[in-house]
Amino acid sequence: MPAKSYLPRIVDSELTQLLQVLPAVAIEGPKAVGKTETATRQAARAVLLDDPGVHTAAQADPRTILTGPTPVLIDEWQLVPPVWDAVRRAVDADATPGRFVLTGSARPDHVTAHTGAGRIVQLRMRPMTLPERTRATTTVSLAALLSGDRADVTGRAERDLAGYADAIVSSGFPGLQRLGERARTALLDGYHEQIVQRDVGEAGHDVRRPETLRRWLGAFAASVGTVASLEKIRDAATAGDGTTPAKTTVLAYHDVLERLWVVDDVSGWSPSTRALTKLGQAPKRHLADPALAVALLGLDVPGLLSDGLLLGRLFESLATLSVRVFAQAAGARVRHLRTHGGDREIDLIVQRRDGRIVALEVKLGSTIDRHDANGLRWLADRIGDQLLDAAVISTGPYAYRRPDGIAVIPLELLGP
Repeated sequence: MPAKSYLPRIVDSELTQLLQVLPAVAIEGPKAVGKTETATRQAARAVLLDDPGVHTAAQADPRTILTGPTPVLIDEWQLVPPVWDAVRRAVDADATPGRFVLTGSARPDHVTAHTGAGRIVQLRMRPMTLPERTRATTTVSLAALLSGDRADVTGRAERDLAGYADAIVSSGFPGLQRLGERARTALLDGYHEQIVQRDVGEAGHDVRRPETLRRWLGAFAASVGTVASLEKIRDAATAGDGTTPAKTTVLAYHDVLERLWVVDDVSGWSPSTRALTKLGQAPKRHLADPALAVALLGLDVPGLLSDGLLLGRLFESLATLSVRVFAQAAGARVRHLRTHGGDREIDLIVQRRDGRIVALEVKLGSTIDRHDANGLRWLADRIGDQLLDAAVISTGPYAYRRPDGIAVIPLELLGP
C-alpha cells in the first residue's frame, strides 16, 4: 500500500520501552499495518529479507545478517525461518538490550511463542485507532478507567453516525489514510485477493479452489461481531452447488489466517471468581480491520447506513480494535463475556494482571438508556469490587457518568 508521511502510533512508545531493557523484540501484525516503518524509525540499520541478495545470504548463513550496528531491523523474518533461531542464539550469547527488531506478517507453523521465550518478546501491532488516524483530542483514557478511580467523564464528540460509518470504511491501515474512496476500495480489494491468490499458499496451505476461500472469507466477514461457529460460517459460504468445504479445510483456513494476523478473534473471558461459572468460551469473530469486512461484502458508507444490524456489529469491531490497542499499552488484555445460551453478553472485558476488570458495552445508538446498561449492572452485582469501572461506548455526542455510576463514552473520545 502507498507510503505516506509517518503518523505516530501508540505502539511506538511500547517498542521504545521494550528495547531499553530487552535484547530482541518481534513486531507482529498483518501486512501493510506499518511494522517496517515503525521499526525503521528506531533501528540503526535494516535488513530486508525480501531483497533477493539479502535473502540468499541469510539462507546460506543467518548469522551474516546479524553483525553490525544495533538495533538491527530484520524485516519479514518469516521468509527465512532459521533467522529466528539465529537471533535466539545470538541473544543467548549476548543479552545487551536493544540489539534486534524483527518484523513478520506471518508466523511459520513450527515457530510458536514459547520458542523465543525469554529471548524474543513479541509485540502485536494492529491497524490504527481513531485517535491515531485523526490526531483528535480524546477526553477519556482507558488507563484511567483501569485505575479504578472512577473519575469524572466529560467531553463532546463531533462525529455522527455517518462519520463512524466512514471511519469503518476508511480503514486503519496507514497507507490508506487520506486516500479517496476509489483508490482505497481498489487497494482493499487487492489486499484480500492477494490473501487468496498468494498469502495463504505461502503460509503453507494449498488453496485448490480459490473461489471457495473467497466465499469463506465473505461469510467470515458477515459474521464479524458474532460468536458464529466455523461450521456455521462454512455453511454460509456454501454456494448450493455441492462444494461445501470439508471441516478440516475450514479449520485450516482459520488457522492460516490467524497466522497471517488477518483473523483476530476475541476469546471468551474465564474469570477466577466462583460468582460466574456458566460462561461460554466461543470466540467472537473479528478481522484485523473492519474495513476488510466491508470490502469483502462489497459495501460502502450508504450500504452500511442502510443495514443497522451489520453497521452495529462493525462499529463494535472498530471499538474492539481501538480498545485492544489501548489495553495493550496499559498492560491489559481484552476478552468478551457470554453466558451459556447467550442470555447475558458483555462486548469487551479489559482485564488487568491482577484479575480486576473494566467492562465495556458497545452500542450503536446516540442515546443510552437503562436497558443498554443492564448487562453491566448485572455483572457489577455478581463480582463487586473486581469490577474497576463500567462504560457504554456509543455514537452519541457527550461523555458523562450516569446516576448509577456507569460511564457513557463516545468512541471518538476514548483514548489510551
